[in-house]
Amino acid sequence: MAEEPVILDSVTKLGPQHAGTVAVCASHGGLYAAWCAATAAVRGVVLCDAGIGKDEAGVAGLAWLDALGLPAAALDHDRSRIGDGRDAWARGVASRVNRSAAALGVAPGQRTPELVARLSAAPAVPREVPPIGEVRVRLAEACRPGAEVWALDSVSLVRPEDRGRIVVTGSHGGLLGGRPESAIAAPVFAALFNDAGIGIDAAGTTRLPALDARGIAAATVDAATARIGDARSTFADGIVSRVNRRAAALGGREGMSARELVALLVEACLAEGGR
Repeated sequence: MAEEPVILDSVTKLGPQHAGTVAVCASHGGLYAAWCAATAAVRGVVLCDAGIGKDEAGVAGLAWLDALGLPAAALDHDRSRIGDGRDAWARGVASRVNRSAAALGVAPGQRTPELVARLSAAPAVPREVPPIGEVRVRLAEACRPGAEVWALDSVSLVRPEDRGRIVVTGSHGGLLGGRPESAIAAPVFAALFNDAGIGIDAAGTTRLPALDARGIAAATVDAATARIGDARSTFADGIVSRVNRRAAALGGREGMSARELVALLVEACLAEGGR
């Protein structure tokens, strides 16, 4: 009998204990998420297509995993909520699959339980996983003395020392499992995310009101304008799609560039004491 699948709200929660399993993770299907799945040595993985987005970044991890022979599929962001593993299981429908998955009979249009049943036939084999490069970068061009701006490819990389900083992330803007406490791990001054195509139940933007409740300015950029999973693209290419009330009070608005928003947030951070 096939082993029970692992169902998680985020691929970053995978660990060595999940080696050899099929993982249903409601993260985007970009490169960083793919790397997390590969390093956990899963047998197969189901992710979210995150609106596909700029340069098809929302599913770029599927081809990357193909190079390792690891089967993967991505679920339609308009059919199940990004960031919610249980919903991915209950309502998920595949939009993209990689060649390794297709060889097992996995195809677009299949529902998650069928995907998992087919992925369970994949061999559990050891793989050498290449690095994907730096994922935390200080954005020196945006910083001012007393106002630090950092680019983090995943919000899971937030550290205690990010307190009071402006963090520009490559993560989607959805809460994990709908839990407000999952919005961000440290009391940053402000945070930017990718809207992952917004998706069903506006799941790609649910961090924003949760951060409002904590007094943290937050915004998403349109997935069609910036590569999800790539924080430097969020900053360099992103066009703001949603802002929360705190960000709006500081001058943030839909349609401005992420660069413009970050500049406003830096000024506000300095005016309020900065770090």
